[in-house]
Amino acid sequence: MELTQTPLFAGTQPQEAQAMLRCLGAYTRSYPRGDTIFHVGQTVDALGVVLSGSVTIESTDIWGARSILGRAAAGEIFGETYAAIPNEPLLVDVTAAEDAQILFLQVAKLLHTCPASCTHHSRLIENLLQISARKNLSLSRRILHTTPKSIRGRVLSYLSEQAALGGSPSFTIPFDRQQLADYLGVDRSALSATLSKLRQEGILTCRKNSFTLHRPV
Repeated sequence: MELTQTPLFAGTQPQEAQAMLRCLGAYTRSYPRGDTIFHVGQTVDALGVVLSGSVTIESTDIWGARSILGRAAAGEIFGETYAAIPNEPLLVDVTAAEDAQILFLQVAKLLHTCPASCTHHSRLIENLLQISARKNLSLSRRILHTTPKSIRGRVLSYLSEQAALGGSPSFTIPFDRQQLADYLGVDRSALSATLSKLRQEGILTCRKNSFTLHRPV
């Protein structure tokens, strides 16, 4: 992916982006699906930019129950909050949801103007602030979706939002069944049973991660 097409580097020119990589101590690594990129308890000083593939941000309790807190697709970033706080241990794991290539950038060098006084440095700081604000909204949405006590309520809350965001009753979600169950904090078999009942009631149809809502609920 071209860096200038990512939210973090939006508004910069290709030559400016390349110059910034040198300022930010950039390096790239590849991870096969299932590999852990960041793990609980680790401290980090770099954020990750997903160049290809995608990653999930996960929380696993001592009994092994997993909850998906978020996902970063190609062009998106992760780890910036922890990287901005020196020596703050991670409370989450970041895992490659598919084969992924990640660009790492030193956050301390991003947040402080470099000696060369790059004219485009402030643009990256502004972009980072906007991205962080959007992530806060995303976390608020997840709280909204997991507030209903019933699985049905959680499913309909999430799917209704996806339809609204896409502006269409037909849409594709970024999760498979297990990931959706983890995101909503429910059992996968119970999730499947709920989706089956909603299909029988004519409220929705779905195939894999593609859904269509047929009538208001």
